[in-house]
Amino acid sequence: MTIRAYIKTMLLVGLVTLSIGGILRHSRIHPIKTNYSNLVPAVSCILSILVVPTLFCFRKTIAYGYVINGFLVIVGTITMAHFSIAHWPNPLTLQAIFMNTLLADILILWGKFFIGKSIFDLEFLGYDATRGKKGITYRYPNMGWWVVHLAAVSIVYYLGFILWR
Repeated sequence: MTIRAYIKTMLLVGLVTLSIGGILRHSRIHPIKTNYSNLVPAVSCILSILVVPTLFCFRKTIAYGYVINGFLVIVGTITMAHFSIAHWPNPLTLQAIFMNTLLADILILWGKFFIGKSIFDLEFLGYDATRGKKGITYRYPNMGWWVVHLAAVSIVYYLGFILWR
């Protein structure tokens, strides 16, 4: 096994481990039996455990895994932020924001995103330490592309929430 294959394997194990932790956390906090809207996080976790790592295993499908993983993170971020805002802690203190909201879960979710980005970059950019990072920030696959999509999906989600209440 090469160092490249070993690192990719360890990143995939990390991705699957975070996803399994996510489904265990979701099944405890949001049981499907109590509310069928809790099916969305369950399906997202299943995709994260089975589909995304499988797509990351093959060079031809890594880009699909990267995009699906990224959008699962965006959807999870938006829905958890909405849930936290809807159940805002009272009294509102800095400690309450850190301890009584889903901020920690959102940060863990973004760890999953960065592991997926690392797998993608490892495969397509390689290991050359002297190679500079190039490309337009807001173009795929750079981080600005994800920021634009996070903002756009957030706006669409918010408009849907406001218009179809």
